[in-house]
Amino acid sequence: MANIYFEFKEFIIYQDKCAMKVGTDGVLLGAWTDAGNAESILDIGTGTGLLALMLAQRNKKARITGIEIESDAALQATGNTEKSRWGNRITIINIGFQDFIKQFPDKFDLIVCNPPYFVNSKKAPDEKRTVARHNDSLPVGSLVYGVSKCLSETGKFSVIIPSGLDREIIEEAYIRHLYCAKILNIRPTRKLPVKRKMLEFRKEKTTCFESELMIQNEMRNGYSSEYINLTRNFYLNF
Repeated sequence: MANIYFEFKEFIIYQDKCAMKVGTDGVLLGAWTDAGNAESILDIGTGTGLLALMLAQRNKKARITGIEIESDAALQATGNTEKSRWGNRITIINIGFQDFIKQFPDKFDLIVCNPPYFVNSKKAPDEKRTVARHNDSLPVGSLVYGVSKCLSETGKFSVIIPSGLDREIIEEAYIRHLYCAKILNIRPTRKLPVKRKMLEFRKEKTTCFESELMIQNEMRNGYSSEYINLTRNFYLNF
């Protein structure tokens, strides 16, 4: 049974009402995303509120909006953020992204998303988990279109995806005049293939900088130094 809560250095995530629990992908994205200069942040599919809280910890001034289509998850994210020291800067809305962009004309300096990326894979029997894990409710094209509408002219969009989806999202973004500025390839170990990619997009054309990160060290008996350095402000054991 998954833990009811997950404790970080500066906040606690309760997750018993959420289909998708705290995971490495979300922590990586929250730690890697360039959040320093943003005054307004949008977290698409906030789930437990993990990314919203991580970005609130890293950015001391930004107003953060987390949207979540699943009602129980939205309720839990609201509770998690209200219990934190940054609750006055975080708003959780129970709404899908497609409806959000129709109802709210706001522009954001930073948009983040750990999307439902299990494309055409076997659906989970739990409806909540299916919504959280599959892209039926938020296809890549819809995600990129919405981001292009919500992102400020100097804003950034950060996302984590399986390695096989990078070409699709980069092509969709290009159509919407969003250009890839950074790619971080993530390997479980140095000898295993890339499993995840984190990408940053901007509206301004720029040279794309690409780098790699290994989760485990060479001996495969612990975490790599670069993973520890990236996430040390969050995990209790680092």
